[in-house]
Amino acid sequence: MKKKILIIPKKIITVNSQNAILENYALEIDNGTITKIESKEKFNLNNYDGNIFNYENYILIPGFVQSHIHLCQTLFRGLADDLELLDWLQKKIFRFENAHNEKSIRTSAKLGIAELFSNGTTTILDMGTINHQEIIFEELIKSNIRAFAGKCMMNENQLYPQFKEDERSAIDRSISLAKEYHNYDRGRIKYAFAPRFVLSCSESLLRETYEIVKEMQGTLYHTHASENISEIEIIKKQFKMGNIEYFGHIGVLSNRTMLAHCIHVSENEIELLKNFQTRVLHCPSANLKLGSGIAPIPRYLNENISVSLGADGAPCNNNLNVFTEMRLASLIQKPIYGPTTMDALTTFKLATIEGAKALHLGKEIGSIEVNKKADLVLLDLNKFDKPMSDESLYSTIVYSTNKDSVKEVMVNGEWVVRNGTSTIFDENELVKNGKNELKKLLGRI
Repeated sequence: MKKKILIIPKKIITVNSQNAILENYALEIDNGTITKIESKEKFNLNNYDGNIFNYENYILIPGFVQSHIHLCQTLFRGLADDLELLDWLQKKIFRFENAHNEKSIRTSAKLGIAELFSNGTTTILDMGTINHQEIIFEELIKSNIRAFAGKCMMNENQLYPQFKEDERSAIDRSISLAKEYHNYDRGRIKYAFAPRFVLSCSESLLRETYEIVKEMQGTLYHTHASENISEIEIIKKQFKMGNIEYFGHIGVLSNRTMLAHCIHVSENEIELLKNFQTRVLHCPSANLKLGSGIAPIPRYLNENISVSLGADGAPCNNNLNVFTEMRLASLIQKPIYGPTTMDALTTFKLATIEGAKALHLGKEIGSIEVNKKADLVLLDLNKFDKPMSDESLYSTIVYSTNKDSVKEVMVNGEWVVRNGTSTIFDENELVKNGKNELKKLLGRI
């Protein structure tokens, strides 16, 4: 049986309902769950029945949640720069994804997970590609990350016709994967059905997939929406309505529907998002780099629409760093809505508790509270490039911190990063394998 763990940090940023920040407290973990958060004087440190980790110079925070990731694309970082979305897909990404084999997609997943852990991300919602999704699940399981994931579904593709599949095959394979991996390891791994976007999916595929989500408890419906003006123009020409209006028209909106981006929306579509409690997955770096635009996030928040953060894929970012997403999510809105909008606390919560709630995991993760999972990060903020005062830790984390400050990361009570180094992956081996597999993949195109 695992020994109990006691962590003694400088401060604990709980992100609980009171947004409490605790000083001189310790946190006890038993079998992967937080069992006590009490003044450290209440623990008998000289005769403690467990392992004590004293981090009195570090700040303890919840593990970050990124709600839109493409692990299958990590290998393509730097190969699809300076393009708008549809060109990016047609000229680069669809070709690359189509060339994946089991070895290359395994390497891509490992590279992505290692990077996510390095910046304190402990939970993700990932969209795979058409083939080899089982390999991604294998790596999610071995790495100990918490994840929703699913095979990408595409039965139409005018941008790159070689890269699509039969509708029945897409649905049947997705169901098979969901039956095998949904709720794996006591729910650490869950399934998210992933029709890619309107332009790559028939109406019947979109509808039937949603019906499956309704029947298979705890799964999600993960897709893209309203990301790019050219995309919207095609959808309006084809269906005589906007992207989210189309989703509403065919009946696939609900609180299990996860829509990445939601940049170009009408008033009616905002009402649809609100009324159906549909989740918005905000990816500020990718939206800026692809020139797609700026989503009206403050408006969504004012309407009590769920918003969470994600880095998207490495080729449109070009990193998976949650600190970059938090900083940009705040700064890009201030010239539009004013300097008081998207304050540091609001933004920090989008990457923690709001991300957890978006994925329906708010009772398990996203804050540091008794009976929640021990998904935790320890930050070293005692550096020359940080504020000299602890008066506003949220500001320090959102505006002044990067992955270099991430020292220890834990998922389910298991260390995945110690002293800034992965306990799961060999970084040198990852780089070597990444270069080799990319060279082979490009030779297959």
